[in-house]
Amino acid sequence: MSRVRVIRAGARAPEDGGERAAAVVPELVWYAAYGSNTRRDRLMHYIEGGRPPGAALASPGCRDPRPPRASVPVELRGVVYFATESALWSGGRAFYDPDAPGRVYARAHLVTAEQFRDIAAQEMYRAPGTGPDLAPALRHGRARLGEGRYETLVCPGTLDGLPVLTFTAPWALGDVPLNAPSEGYLRQLAAGLLEADAWDGAAVAGYLAACPGAAGRWTAERVAELLRG
Repeated sequence: MSRVRVIRAGARAPEDGGERAAAVVPELVWYAAYGSNTRRDRLMHYIEGGRPPGAALASPGCRDPRPPRASVPVELRGVVYFATESALWSGGRAFYDPDAPGRVYARAHLVTAEQFRDIAAQEMYRAPGTGPDLAPALRHGRARLGEGRYETLVCPGTLDGLPVLTFTAPWALGDVPLNAPSEGYLRQLAAGLLEADAWDGAAVAGYLAACPGAAGRWTAERVAELLRG
């Protein structure tokens, strides 16, 4: 089994004379995926381009199509919850609230800063090359870029001296109605977490069944059945 890396809050840019120093964006960053991009094959459609199984449209891919340099299992502070309605999967999408008490199972992919910007752009329905500036999120820990579902960047900490970044909604858990995820979507998330080789099937099933939006609609036993299917 792979060792789970716990992400600790990283230091922000120092203050100098009342002004915050400009955050330096390194060449490499960790992209912490907590949804369907925990699966490497799914992530590669955003990197190389192409149409994922079940998707109506193809993804353009990143300008740099190289695969992640590494992928490691991580745990983040906060909660994953399911809300809104996915046009692809039906049912709720996964979102991350870093301020809610709890822990999140995730998979951190080591990519270039340019690749992360291009992945984020595609999640925001934008073209590669038009992705967000990462400096504000690195400097403040969070940067709200718009009202869209994945238009808020979060930097929950660092790993091996490099920043960890992900994206989520601008709202928090409790600000929107919860919506249970579909069978197909939960199967994707479960498969990606199992692929990380850090948690066994029982742990993954229990974790997903307890996430707000899934809790009360899915049980650990039903999620475990998806893994056997």
